[in-house]
Amino acid sequence: MLLLSKKQDWLGNIKGDVLAGLVVALALIPEAIAFSIIAGVDPKVGLYASFCIAVITAIIGGRPGMISAATGAMALLMVTLVKEHGLQYLLAATLLTGVFQIIAGYLKLGSLMRFISRSVVTGFVNALAILIFMAQLPELTNVSWHVYAMTAGGLAIIYLFPYLPVIGKSIPSPLVCIVLLTGIAMTLQLDIHTVGDMGELPDTLPVFLWPDVPLNLETLQIILPYAVPLAVVGLLESLMTATIIDDLTDTSSDKNRECKGQGIANIGAGLMGGMAGCAMIGQSVINIKSGGRGRLSTLLAGIFLLIMVVFLDDWIRQIPMAALVAVMIMVSIGTFSWASIRDLKQYPVSTNSVMIATVVVVVWSHNLALGVFVGVLLASLFFANKISHFMYVDSELNEEDNTRTYHVVGQVFFNSADKFTAAFNFKEALDKVVIDLHRAHFWDISSVTALDKVVLKFRREGAEVELIGLNEASSTIIDRFGIHDKPEEIEKIMGGH
Repeated sequence: MLLLSKKQDWLGNIKGDVLAGLVVALALIPEAIAFSIIAGVDPKVGLYASFCIAVITAIIGGRPGMISAATGAMALLMVTLVKEHGLQYLLAATLLTGVFQIIAGYLKLGSLMRFISRSVVTGFVNALAILIFMAQLPELTNVSWHVYAMTAGGLAIIYLFPYLPVIGKSIPSPLVCIVLLTGIAMTLQLDIHTVGDMGELPDTLPVFLWPDVPLNLETLQIILPYAVPLAVVGLLESLMTATIIDDLTDTSSDKNRECKGQGIANIGAGLMGGMAGCAMIGQSVINIKSGGRGRLSTLLAGIFLLIMVVFLDDWIRQIPMAALVAVMIMVSIGTFSWASIRDLKQYPVSTNSVMIATVVVVVWSHNLALGVFVGVLLASLFFANKISHFMYVDSELNEEDNTRTYHVVGQVFFNSADKFTAAFNFKEALDKVVIDLHRAHFWDISSVTALDKVVLKFRREGAEVELIGLNEASSTIIDRFGIHDKPEEIEKIMGGH
């Protein structure tokens, strides 16, 4: 069964994976160069990283068909380190980033993805789509009309080519767009921006390279403040992208294996002179839309990338940036969740607020981790507030023996603890109070403290208090942290007065 699954991952979609890998490799080249420039390093650092990370995650990653390489989110975090300490310290930080990510995998932190709500994922996706589109704007400002014509033509090819009979379904339209527009630009000798203008392409294969830094505490103090956020942002973007690809392909993936795979890939990149990277939502969507599904597409994307930049660099330099801009605009359009705009009218305000807040923070700060953190925080607060409304207390009085029975229904925790306390009438003259907890659950210290307060207040008023119906989990936390049935603890508190 395992062998069959492995065979399906690698050989279940050979034609689609080969063509998709070729398209992704072409789209990776300008991105890797651009991200190297952002980080302040030579273009070969981003290109070598993209090759290493793509190949390693193809073999040991947890999500077949997902593309990992050098990314803008990671590059932004490296700028200060490169500026102040140089490339060698970046390579060392990349190795440490990988170590942290492997540890995260063994600690099963990938499972934390289930705590991220759908509205946060939607906001993350929409923000990335906007950022991908914004990243293309420099290529579309202060340029000649040829660039706009090429970009428009590229989009027309991408969206119309699939409608052609037979051939439209067999060849990915983004690949056709890149080949046709490159041919047109070379034939007409158009004076437009090309991949060659982005930076110098490497002319040698990557070699093993141990970072030239002293192995001491001072080096650790320099790289640690960069390695931690790199590891967090890398895993966050990778796991979110894996979730999105899961949805697009209607398949599941191993998030903890992905954490380990990303870590090993970053260690490999650091040892080959590359920068840290993670999953790329844009290229992953290109891969899926171009027919890529298996590990072969990711492996070939890395191999094709290296072959093209090292051995076919004279051809690759000629690719007009307008062709790649058209592909990336297609990605941003395809990535954006247009249904989320339509659903704004019917979804609750809290859900919409979480989605919009995530988008705004990510786009404003260009920090994916910060946006997701804000989204998760808001979602948690809204959820806690909503659950607290489902807690209520009603009661009835037995006049014969002057006993009032309070029935508590719902979840008692930090957000509903005050509401729980306020539901009792402590001024009523009673002989006995029965608190029925059959339909209640106590979750935390705040809820236990609230129960103690209620019991002790009634006793102070001279009423006997009886608790009934506690479930096992609630009973455990109340026995451990409650004081109302522990005279010695009450004595300690009262002894201070």
